[in-house]
Amino acid sequence: MSNQNLGRLEIICGPMFSGKTTELIRRIESARELGFTTLAIKPTTDTRYAQQELVTHTGQRIQASEALNAAEIITRVGELRISNHIQIIAIDEAHFFGEELSKVCATLVSEGSRVIVVGLEFDHRGDVFEPFPSLFPLSNDTTRLVGVCALCGNKAIHTQRLIANSQRIVVGGVGDYQPRCAKCFAPSQ
Repeated sequence: MSNQNLGRLEIICGPMFSGKTTELIRRIESARELGFTTLAIKPTTDTRYAQQELVTHTGQRIQASEALNAAEIITRVGELRISNHIQIIAIDEAHFFGEELSKVCATLVSEGSRVIVVGLEFDHRGDVFEPFPSLFPLSNDTTRLVGVCALCGNKAIHTQRLIANSQRIVVGGVGDYQPRCAKCFAPSQ
């Protein structure tokens, strides 16, 4: 078996406003320029900027399919594999899919796909988000991005929630969250 047929898992994680989706779009466009077929997937619950598009906070866009849950990702990939051989599957906002995404990624990698997973490693309390604890051991390449702390300008690894809401996942953007360094981060209660 040649190396071209081997699947692989790549992870891009970091706080909000660290450039995760920008890096994902860069990798997708780079792969397309080389002739690879790609499928970008986002959760249906991410309604911030557009449906059926990955959109960065700066407005960069790329077409994407939506999935309600991790199992539906397999369905989307299967639907498109009938007409196209999808070689690269890019999944944005992985933390919206939870631990179930790890099994989906393992399946796709075992079938020979290059899978790129992007999301927040830590929640607004500072706790690790699933699926990352179960994805890290499977990863061939992990890129941890940092933001710029909105208070002091140091490297930010956390996302500070600015709105009052006790739910673990709340869709938001500028004005709802800020990148923060460990010193300036105040975990939500």
